[in-house]
Amino acid sequence: MLPQKSSADHSPERDPPHSASLILPWRVILRRSYRRHIKEAGVERKRVVITGMGCISPLGNDVPTTWEKLVAGESGVGPITQFDASEFKTRFAAEVKGFDPDAFLGRKDSRRMDRFAQLAVVATHEALEQSGLKVPESDSYRVGAIIGSGIGGVGTLLSEAEKFLERGPRWVSPFMVPMMLPDTAAGQVAIHFGLRGPNLAVVTACASGSNAIGEAAEIIRRGAADAMIAGGAEGSIVAVAVAGFNVMDAISTRNDDPQRASRPFDLNRDGFVVGEGAASLVLESLEHARARGAAIIAEVVGYAATNDAFHITAPAENGVPAAECMRLALQDAGLKPSQIDYINAHGTSTQLNDTSETSAIKSVFGEEAYDTPVSSTKSMTGHLLGAAGALEAVVCIKALQDGVMPPTINYEVPDPACDLDYVPNHKRKAKLNYVMSNSFGFGGHNACLVLGHPASAGLTS
Repeated sequence: MLPQKSSADHSPERDPPHSASLILPWRVILRRSYRRHIKEAGVERKRVVITGMGCISPLGNDVPTTWEKLVAGESGVGPITQFDASEFKTRFAAEVKGFDPDAFLGRKDSRRMDRFAQLAVVATHEALEQSGLKVPESDSYRVGAIIGSGIGGVGTLLSEAEKFLERGPRWVSPFMVPMMLPDTAAGQVAIHFGLRGPNLAVVTACASGSNAIGEAAEIIRRGAADAMIAGGAEGSIVAVAVAGFNVMDAISTRNDDPQRASRPFDLNRDGFVVGEGAASLVLESLEHARARGAAIIAEVVGYAATNDAFHITAPAENGVPAAECMRLALQDAGLKPSQIDYINAHGTSTQLNDTSETSAIKSVFGEEAYDTPVSSTKSMTGHLLGAAGALEAVVCIKALQDGVMPPTINYEVPDPACDLDYVPNHKRKAKLNYVMSNSFGFGGHNACLVLGHPASAGLTS
């Protein structure tokens, strides 16, 4: 067994030889080498645009409702209703409300899908409706899907395990295995919408949704697909998951005032709030979108992913790998830090994440960090885990469209270690050209997206 590392083992003076400080320059070199190879080979890098989006969140079961409540500063957090949480340290969560999968999927299909897959399919339906993308059989191998999930069908696994223990092996559902697998959401999206192109599931904990979008964009960039559905889904407000987060001391226990529990960057934050939901985007090559006369709502201009190589749950305290992820995303976009108008932070409301992310932002943006608005919409939606990055990409697109930055609510007592402009408690209007979205996950995963307004890149919206 490997010895456990303490935070003291990772001070800047004691970084081991394989530390991020030595590895990261090689990532930069490899990225630049790849770009030089592409340029010399005369390979055109396809531009990737977004033509549709859909979501189901703790604030609403579509994009317009979710956005309206976000900019109003409303909280989607409340008492847990999906199981009896009376004996738990935490008795609240950010649940999806009023969701009826039978209404869209039908009772038969609905019963053969875990909640996270149901949410993914319905969110994708909204995205495709907005996009107007039709997938005839002749083009079906040119359209694929990547749906991320941090936990997958944990609800199904728990319920079937209970049946197994209470009634024996013959009572376990034959649908248990496919329902619980994290790739089921991507598979169900493909089945329901006839997508025979690249189909993957990204499992990078709370970075899954952002990684799904970034990797889908890369598939289009290299010409392996004309369009991709990309997003994340999570339905893990179940007893065993909440108990697991409780014993880690990862989630808030502010049971007396749940709607004020998620307070990113506030001095008195005490953990994140578990959420659920799904979000999907329709990504297309610029040529494909233009050829069918699609309305372009945003462009994926930059993406990067790194790893802390530090600890299975805690972020690197100095934020160096997360900062490098942001730098690489900016490099991918061909932008300077000063060109980013707004950052949608990972901002989980945990002590470690918020200080580490703040340090990372300051490392990348320098003095300009203090003039760059940063907000965490997890203060209202809770933490959707593997779906968080996808929902926050939707938020960034709406921010670009409407010229509005959603607030960080419940920000009351400033933390000296978190000293940026967090758009406290009230939305703010501004002209936004480029925005950044950060997602970090257990396992040390870091993902960063840079999205652009169509007008900023000379595209017609």
